[in-house]
Amino acid sequence: MKKFLSLLLTGLMIFVLAACTAKENAGTEEPAKKDNDNEGTKEEVVTEKVLYLNNDMEPTSFDPPIGFDSVSWSALNNLMEGLTRLGSNHDPEPATAEKWDVSDDGKVYTFHIRDNAKWSNGDDVTAGDFVFAWKRLLDPETGSPASFLGYFIEGAEAYNNGEGSADDVKVKAIDDKTFEVTLTSPQAYFLSVITNPAFFPINEKVAKENPKWFAEAATFVGNGPFNLTEWEHDSHFVMEKNDKYWDAATVKLDKVHWAIIDDTNTAYQMFQTGNLDTSDVPADLAEQLFAEGKVKVEGQAGDYFYRFNVTMEPFQNVNIRKAFAMAIDQQQIVEYVTKKGEKPAYGFVAYGFNDANGKDFRETAGDLVKTNIEEAKALLAKGMEEEGYTTLPEVTLTYSTSDAHKKIAEALQQMFKDNLGVEVKLANMEWNVFAEDQKALKFQFSRSSFLADYADPINFLENFQTGLSMNRTGWSNAKYDQLIKDAKNEADEAKRYEMMYEAERILFEEMPIVPLYFYNQAYLQNEAVTGIVRHPVGYLELKWADKN
Repeated sequence: MKKFLSLLLTGLMIFVLAACTAKENAGTEEPAKKDNDNEGTKEEVVTEKVLYLNNDMEPTSFDPPIGFDSVSWSALNNLMEGLTRLGSNHDPEPATAEKWDVSDDGKVYTFHIRDNAKWSNGDDVTAGDFVFAWKRLLDPETGSPASFLGYFIEGAEAYNNGEGSADDVKVKAIDDKTFEVTLTSPQAYFLSVITNPAFFPINEKVAKENPKWFAEAATFVGNGPFNLTEWEHDSHFVMEKNDKYWDAATVKLDKVHWAIIDDTNTAYQMFQTGNLDTSDVPADLAEQLFAEGKVKVEGQAGDYFYRFNVTMEPFQNVNIRKAFAMAIDQQQIVEYVTKKGEKPAYGFVAYGFNDANGKDFRETAGDLVKTNIEEAKALLAKGMEEEGYTTLPEVTLTYSTSDAHKKIAEALQQMFKDNLGVEVKLANMEWNVFAEDQKALKFQFSRSSFLADYADPINFLENFQTGLSMNRTGWSNAKYDQLIKDAKNEADEAKRYEMMYEAERILFEEMPIVPLYFYNQAYLQNEAVTGIVRHPVGYLELKWADKN
C-alpha cells in the first residue's frame, strides 16, 4: 500500500470530497476565569476550538451500510470507527481492536477489542455488535450498496444473494471482546477494506429498540472521535468531541460544524470571509489560485465518469456507446473546464497501483478509449444502421445538482453537437433522488464517480459485475464476472493482475461507461488549521486535526 500511496501522491489530482463548513459563531469564547495572585486579578480567555467545514450535500444516510458515498463517508468516519482505522500515512492500524491474530493459512482473523472501547451512550463496544453489523451489511433486506465488499467472508455472498442464511456467514463472537472472521481465501488488503464505514459496528441493543437510530442527532449512537449533537437537515450538522472515545486524549477539536452548500462559488466566498476553514477551488478561479500558490493538492484514487444505460435506447447498441465515448475529449475537460490539474482518464483503474512486476497498472494497461471524431462518426452511423434508425432516439444526459457537474455536462453537450451532430438534452436533480433513480436504471446517460474503498485495482473493476448495485448500467458479461471472481481468489499476484488487465479490456470493448478524469484533491485551507488527513480513498480524518 505504501508503494501505491507514494506513487499516487506524486500526481496532481481533484475534488475535496470532504470538508468545508459554515461558521456561525467563529470560535466561541467561554466566560473569563479569574486567577488571583499578589499583583491582583488577571483574566484568561478559554476559546473553544471549532472547525468549520462544508459537506456539499445532505448526507445520504448515517446508517453505515447505507451511507456508502462521498457525501456521507467523511462524517461517518469521524462519528464511528471499525476494528481498524486508516492512519495518518493511510495504512490500516489498530482502532476499536487493539490487536489481532491470523491463522497460518491466512484465512481466519481473531480481533481483540479494547476493554475501554465504548459507545457514546456509555455501553461497551462488543464483538456481538460487529457480528450484528456485518450480518446486517450482508442481509439482502438491508439493500446495502456496499454488501459486495463483504464477499471475501465465507458464506457472505450466498447469504446476500438469498442462497444461504445468516448462520452460514463465518463471523462470530468468541466472547464479548473477541471477534472472529473466516475468509474465503487469504486477502492481502483485508485490513484496509474493513476501515471502510460499511464495516463499522452498530450498537445492537440501540438498533433493536429504535431501527431509525441513525436518522437524527438526538438518537445517534457512535463509537468514534466525535458525537453527532445537532442535525438540521439540508442546512447543517454539528459534531462534538466524544469524551467516551478510547483515544479521546488525541482529539484536539471541541466541535466540527458542517454546512451543506452545493455551490462551489458560495462556499469559496464563505472561505474568503472566514466562515469556512476549507473550500473547494472554483473552476473560474483555479488558474489564478494555482498561480498564486494558494491551492493544496493531494492524491485521490478515483474517477469522474459517465454511465450508459444499456437497457435503454439508443445505448443498447455497443457501437453507439463507443461513438459517444470517442466523441469526448478528456484533455479539453481537464484543461478548460475543471482546471485543477487532474489527469484525463482513458481507462477506469487509476494510477498508483503496482503489479507483480512493479509496473503501474494504468501505464501497463494503456489507453482503452481515446478521442477519435472520425471513428466516432463512423461508429454512430454503423450503430444506427444496425438498429434501423433513420433518426437517433432523443438522448438526455442527467447529472446531480452542482455547478461543477453542470459545467462538465454542458461541455459534453457541445462536444456531442460538434463532433457527432447530435443534440443532447440536459437534466439535473438533487443528489439523493438522483442516486436512487440511477440505481433503478431510470437514466439513459448519467454522470457518476468512484472513489476507491481500498488500495487495489480489483476494487475499481468489481463494481461492474452483473447485478451489483454499484453497476448501474444494466450491463452484464459472464466472462468478466468470472475473471473478477477468479482474481479475488487468486494468490499468485502475477496471475491475479493478468486477470484484472483482461477484465478491464472487456469493460472497454463493450463500453458501458466512459471515464473523463482521475480525481485529485485540490483545496484551500485556513492556515490556522492543521492535522486534517485527506485519505486517497476519499474521506477526511479529523482525529488529529487542530485549529490555533
